[in-house]
Order: sequence, then C-alpha cells, then structure tokens
Amino acid sequence: MIRHALMDDRFAVIALLRESHAAAGADYKFEAARADALFRHHLQSAMACVLVLERQGAVCGVLMASAFDHPFGAGLMAKETVWFVAPHARGRASLAMLDLYEEWARAVGCTTIGMAALASNDVSNLYLRRGYAPAETHFIKSI
Repeated sequence: MIRHALMDDRFAVIALLRESHAAAGADYKFEAARADALFRHHLQSAMACVLVLERQGAVCGVLMASAFDHPFGAGLMAKETVWFVAPHARGRASLAMLDLYEEWARAVGCTTIGMAALASNDVSNLYLRRGYAPAETHFIKSI
C-alpha cells in the first residue's frame, strides 16, 4: 500500500533515509537528527509531501518532495527530495509511488515536476519511459 506518511512512520522513514544515504555512497556522515528534521518539515508543510510504501505493516519505501515557485517563471514546480525503496520491495509498487507523487503535484497546482537519478542507481530510463525529459546534470565535489 502507498499512502501519505503519518508521524508514527518517523522512525521507519529515518531508517530508510539512513539506508538511502549508504546506498548513495555519500562521503559525509548520516545525521539522524537532520533526517528527522527533514521528515518533519515535509510532513508538516502544505507545500511538501511524504509518501510511504508499506508492506505487511512495515514501511519499506519513502518519497519526499516539495513544491516551489520556479525561479525562472515556469510556475509551481514539484521536486523530489528523496526517493528510496528498500531493495526487497522494489518493483511495480515503486511506480505507484511515482503515480501518487504526480497526483499530489497536480493537486497543489504544479505545472512541472522533477525527479533525480543517482549515479549509483541510475533510473533515467524509467523516467524517460514515464515522459520525463533530461534537464540538467548536477555534479558534486566534497571540499
């Protein structure tokens, strides 16, 4: 089942964010307090959402996003903050999460929607099949 998160999902989501951080291979340490703040912000903001994938009573996927006024005048844009589904739960349910995210974005008045693909888990082909088009490539350097 895919649903909007509740505060009761907090610890499960933080655990997924920790797992996502490790899977991404980030070279900075994971901070649970920041993950908690990120979850709370998305949960409480009228212009953000937290979707969870639940199987057999356990939360095994999370998609967080927010909507903002595009800086170049394209209207409201939804942007994924994080999308992570535990490896054992990946499949069609992940696509249903993306569907619900797109529905949410339309409901809050977004005219465009963005997704990202990590170099360590490139899902670009999925996005292309769903009608997304490449817009830019981001590069990161630790300093």
